[in-house]
Amino acid sequence: MVVVGFTGPSNSGKTTIIEKVVEKAIARGLKVGVIKHDPKNKAQLDTPGKDSWKFYNGGADVVVVSPVRTTLFFHHQIPWKELFHLFKGYDILIVEGLRTIPIPRIGVFRNRFDPTYLPHLTGIATDNSISPDQLPPHLPRLDLNNPDQILEWILTHGERWS
Repeated sequence: MVVVGFTGPSNSGKTTIIEKVVEKAIARGLKVGVIKHDPKNKAQLDTPGKDSWKFYNGGADVVVVSPVRTTLFFHHQIPWKELFHLFKGYDILIVEGLRTIPIPRIGVFRNRFDPTYLPHLTGIATDNSISPDQLPPHLPRLDLNNPDQILEWILTHGERWS
């Protein structure tokens, strides 16, 4: 499995480019997983009043199994290495956010480059809204509007994980 992260400011286009890269990878027959960081705990993943919601809100950790999906609701964060193992057998694992995990990481930027992300970056994806002279010259620059190029970079530069 190849693992790569995407990081960048809010509204920079991280989710959009990840969606496009996932679509391209799946079209090639690759099996893709995504781990999404929700730092403000805003995601609503269950329906209030349903049994699973009641169990979880009663204090239990819950796994819901249906014919088409398995959903885990835990009251604690699972260590990232354990999460990665859930994706054993996948071709690509993309991590959005969680920039402290030591994996190759693409910074996504529009309109301005934020140097506070620099210690975590292995590459930069941007569009023409940022002049190349505003970007660190030692990092490869990827075209934010070219998901095929970004997918190739991931397959070549992502961390091999077993």
